[in-house]
Amino acid sequence: MKISGCTIARNVERFQYPVLESIRSILPICDEFIVNIGDSEDNTEAIIRSLREPKIKIIRSTWDMRMGKEVLSHQTNLALRACGGDWAFYLQSDEVIHEADLPRLRRLMEQHKDRPVDVLRFKWLHFYGSYYRYRIDAGWYQKQDRIVRLNGEVESFGDAFGFRRTDGRPLRRVSTGCLLYHYGWVQNPEVMARRRRNAAAIGYAAESAPENNPAYEFGNLRRFPVYFGRHPAVMRERVESHALTRQDYSTVRRQYWYHPGFWLGWRYKTGRRVKQSIVP
Repeated sequence: MKISGCTIARNVERFQYPVLESIRSILPICDEFIVNIGDSEDNTEAIIRSLREPKIKIIRSTWDMRMGKEVLSHQTNLALRACGGDWAFYLQSDEVIHEADLPRLRRLMEQHKDRPVDVLRFKWLHFYGSYYRYRIDAGWYQKQDRIVRLNGEVESFGDAFGFRRTDGRPLRRVSTGCLLYHYGWVQNPEVMARRRRNAAAIGYAAESAPENNPAYEFGNLRRFPVYFGRHPAVMRERVESHALTRQDYSTVRRQYWYHPGFWLGWRYKTGRRVKQSIVP
């Protein structure tokens, strides 16, 4: 069995995507890793090459912004077509896998290699503002397909949120039971404001942020559930150096000093939708 990893990357330095952590998180179980690098205005390619990893193969492309949000799925499909494995483990530049889950994920790919399965599904964990807070309220999707059968019958579509079969039939899925760590909403407020303006430029109307607003407002983080578990090891430096996380940590420890999750490192998210209540 051959496993291909793949991602798309553009302006990762400007928007501070944890793309190196993302790649490194699954590289141990990948036989190759395809990085589709778009026409960037920063040092994206140099950042990828800094890994000095022979498994990584770079392809280059120009993003046609006239496509709107569909430019993301188009670029994702270019990366998929460059993969030569039985499975493609696709991660976006702000998604990371925990090292403890790699043996299970490889085992699942081996078990289902010759079975009628199109994709393997993850529980999506959206961190927000702080590495100790995540969102599970309405509008924040909680499941995502990220391991894809490479047989030409599955493609990315729309804004690359998910995948579909090319013949229109329903996807045949298997749940991995593993978490997909999404760190797209944990950048500092100034970077978040830039990201939202960039998202608006490719068609995410709800993401618009005025140029005269220099920072994104996360609001009161206490209205969101607390993550008590351990993050992937590749994220340790980012977690420890994050200012808002350090500030939030003292609040979390005061409120949940008794919680066994702190001591046991539970990697868990609630399955219950949580309302955004306003906490004074």
